Amino acid sequence: MSLFNWVSLGFFLYLLSPILSLNGSSDIPSRFLNYAKKEELFDWMVGVRRKIHENPELGFEEFETSKLVRAELDKIGVKYKHPLSVTGVVGFIGSGKPPFVALRADMDALTMQEMVEWEYKSKVPGKMHACGHDSHVAMLLGAAKILQDHREELKGTVVLIFQPAEEGGGGAKKMIDEGALENVNAIFGLHVANKLPIGEVASRHGPLLAGSGFFEAVISGKGGHAAIPQHSIDPILAASNVIVSLQHLVSREADPLDSQVVTVAKFQGGGAFNVIPDAVTIGGTFRAFLKESFMQLKQRIEEVVTGQAAVQRCKAVINFLEIEKPFFPPTINDKYLHDYFRIVASDMLGIDKVKD
Repeated sequence: MSLFNWVSLGFFLYLLSPILSLNGSSDIPSRFLNYAKKEELFDWMVGVRRKIHENPELGFEEFETSKLVRAELDKIGVKYKHPLSVTGVVGFIGSGKPPFVALRADMDALTMQEMVEWEYKSKVPGKMHACGHDSHVAMLLGAAKILQDHREELKGTVVLIFQPAEEGGGGAKKMIDEGALENVNAIFGLHVANKLPIGEVASRHGPLLAGSGFFEAVISGKGGHAAIPQHSIDPILAASNVIVSLQHLVSREADPLDSQVVTVAKFQGGGAFNVIPDAVTIGGTFRAFLKESFMQLKQRIEEVVTGQAAVQRCKAVINFLEIEKPFFPPTINDKYLHDYFRIVASDMLGIDKVKD
């Protein structure tokens, strides 16, 4: 076959690639994977990830991370908007016309001390990238570089979303409110998973991640000496009953096929062995896959906390922290986009590497 015929065939296949990929025949995924395996690109992505890992920043404080992202986008010639939601960055690759498809990475770290000794450990005491967001930023920058090098082949616009404050700060909502998803028809976000072998991916359509919320309750009684509890109203006893009763919301009230969870992870009260305190503070999180179940759980948490406190002659004030830690709705994967993801991932990695 002549060179012209090879080129013509390649061009023809490319024009059909949206259709061919749906039939598992497109070479684009394998081509991009081979491009990503280039030593120069690989080493660059590893270097980016290590820089971010060494310098973790918390939600809405990702100033240096954002600066690094913008510097790398500048180097490869990608236009972007900044700032959105304090530190957020939104880049654009392609024609600037529809369809608009977004890729998203979160940037913030956690308030944890890195205990592992290695060359690139966190340099900031009490902060570390323990959830993989350093990897996510490096992955999205790597995708940006590959797409920018193939921008002439794009039949639309890829939107790159570098999001602040994923760890409880509501960064996604603030980015959306400021227009990060304007004109976007579809969005893909990936998360590293240490339980999957390298080279495997996993997902599913429908509800994937639960909606989540936080609560904090102050249970007030009357303090006194431990030797004469009859002169006191014990908030620790009341809080203990509250915690046990909260567990019944899932085990006795929720449909076993409707996944829900309530966890009390905070209990603060008293400072001496022989003194009953005036008040106790408890707090935790609740999660559900369905919005209706989530709102029902919220209502019942409030009823149980106030009711059980009253049984023990205490008063309770509950705060769902909706300003500081806004509720997050369930993540629900679109069936069509999930099916498309499976096809592309199978073309790239092999069907045996794509898990549910």
